[in-house]
Amino acid sequence: MKPAPQGWPRISSGLYYRDAAAMIDWLCRAFGFEVRLRVAGEDGRVAHSELTYGDGVVMLGEERRGETQRFGHDAASPLSVDGANTQQLMIYVDDVEAHCARARAAGARIVDEPQLHDYGAEYWADRSYGAADPEGHLWWFAQRVRNPKA
Repeated sequence: MKPAPQGWPRISSGLYYRDAAAMIDWLCRAFGFEVRLRVAGEDGRVAHSELTYGDGVVMLGEERRGETQRFGHDAASPLSVDGANTQQLMIYVDDVEAHCARARAAGARIVDEPQLHDYGAEYWADRSYGAADPEGHLWWFAQRVRNPKA
């Protein structure tokens, strides 16, 4: 398999928000993302953006429904579909407790408090927590506390 293009992970995700501009600011403040790219559409709304966390990339844009949809599919915020989620994102952080405190202070709804998830000595153990952003996307943040035994 050839390497991914420079500056891109092999897999990245895209999220849609009703107010992508406000969510970009919130995700940077609450979760520690950094803006790599922000493109305004003709209407001034966010057409495309790229946020980074370490070597990870998450793309964000405004929801597109009905006449504004692309590729024959609606792209919606969970707010627009009764809170439904079709994906969850998981990110490794250095200090899960401090990260959770930062997210909580910025208004994240903590859906699962930090706790140990131990999959046995032949696998790994992570300390992790779950948070919902203001538009309802679910995020999981983990800190590896034990690697599998070789």
